[in-house]
Amino acid sequence: MSHEIRATPTASAAGFTSQQVADQRLRICSFESRRAAEMRSLIERQGGIATIAPSMREIPLVDNPRVFEFAEELLAGRIEVVIFLTGVGTRALVEAWLTRYDFEAFLQALDRCTVVVRGPKPTAVLREWNVRIDLRAPEPNTWRELLDVIDANLSPAGKNIAVQEYGRPNEELYRALEQRGASVLSVPVYRWALPEDVEPLLAAVRATIAGQFDVLMITSANQVTNVLTVAESDGLREAWLEAARKCVIASIGPAASETLIEAGLPPDVEASPPKMGQLVRQAIETASAKLGRKKSNPA
Repeated sequence: MSHEIRATPTASAAGFTSQQVADQRLRICSFESRRAAEMRSLIERQGGIATIAPSMREIPLVDNPRVFEFAEELLAGRIEVVIFLTGVGTRALVEAWLTRYDFEAFLQALDRCTVVVRGPKPTAVLREWNVRIDLRAPEPNTWRELLDVIDANLSPAGKNIAVQEYGRPNEELYRALEQRGASVLSVPVYRWALPEDVEPLLAAVRATIAGQFDVLMITSANQVTNVLTVAESDGLREAWLEAARKCVIASIGPAASETLIEAGLPPDVEASPPKMGQLVRQAIETASAKLGRKKSNPA
């Protein structure tokens, strides 16, 4: 059985059925957007009751002067290192590039650079294009592992480094590279916004406050930001945080966990490796043991 919050009058904290309340299976709320159907299927196959409340909308930056600044610098040979952080962002960067420049020119210019990737998704995209990858951050693929692999294999001092951004700027990475003497050109190619219709997300916030979830599942750091933004817009931020502390908080990996900790919601479960299937499995395996303690004494 699954339950997807929808933007209807019944999609509120009071809109859940008595059957769900009576069901002793774990009630799991995921804020996944792009892979919502897959997440729902994973939860259900593990025996949980899935509520999917999409929290983010990806917006390509169509009129993006930074991409074209990057293109001009790359074509002129003034960039020595290019860092790709996400697969979606890598494709979006090239899509923007192709509105003005030739794809072969991109490949040839990139071949003159040291190419660094953060994880498996940009790796897969670049390999599809037969791009040579020089350095790859090991799991869990955060900016810290990325910096470690750079430190171990090249000196950033005096180098011009372009970084394909994802979602929000990675200021910690930029500062660390600049402290090592590099010049950093950030290249934002998309940003995360709230869904066009925030009512389903607001309904999930209210349902959390009503105690109708056992597990809150976070698969992206920006989900935390957007949930808090929507909660605050309805005067429910503190109430949601208080209720969330009584739930088991499940995080996809270190980046999401950092944001959760900053919000005062240290995760109870962090997927290892950081994949959705592993996240669901680990959360369901451990949640029951943690839940009673958290309900009576939220941390």
